[in-house]
Amino acid sequence: MEGVDFPIRCFSCGAVIGHLYSEYKKKLGEGKTPKEALDEMGIERYCCRRMFLTYRSVLEEIARFHGAVG
Repeated sequence: MEGVDFPIRCFSCGAVIGHLYSEYKKKLGEGKTPKEALDEMGIERYCCRRMFLTYRSVLEEIARFHGAVG
């Protein structure tokens, strides 16, 4: 379920990027560097690149506390 909570849009410029995350992960799995993957995908804006480079899923961490409150 990784990437389920990846942002749909770039926080800075608003470009739609959510649909590209699975392709990005696939390229990384093929042994490409993040730079190579983003370059091949045509992600040029540094704000959008940041979204891919700094993303970390916290869904599983949050799910541990499901039902703990309330």
